[in-house]
Amino acid sequence: MMRLINICVIAALVLAAADVYKIKFESARQAERLAKLRIEITREHDAIAALRGEWSKLDGPARIENLARHHLALKPVDATQFDTFDNLPARSSEQATPDADASVVIADPVPVDPAATGSIAAGRR
Repeated sequence: MMRLINICVIAALVLAAADVYKIKFESARQAERLAKLRIEITREHDAIAALRGEWSKLDGPARIENLARHHLALKPVDATQFDTFDNLPARSSEQATPDADASVVIADPVPVDPAATGSIAAGRR
């Protein structure tokens, strides 16, 4: 009887040791995975910082101004293009009337030539 108890205790100790070894091995594997993930996160943070620096360089007003000057045919504004408010035509009362909510409602829209706006004519859709 005593021999059977000793064998059961030794078997339990061997199983417990195997379980502890398995837990230790698994924790070492998880620690290694965690270290790899931390390295990857650091690498991604560095890449984000580099991309932000590149974005700042590309988004700089001086660079955009040089690109606009080089690729766009823009002309400076002449002083003759401006006028005073006194020379504006008077607003007609039919064009816009305020309603009770103080929002503007257009009564009769002015017909617009579709070719002037780049729109597609109603019959050509």
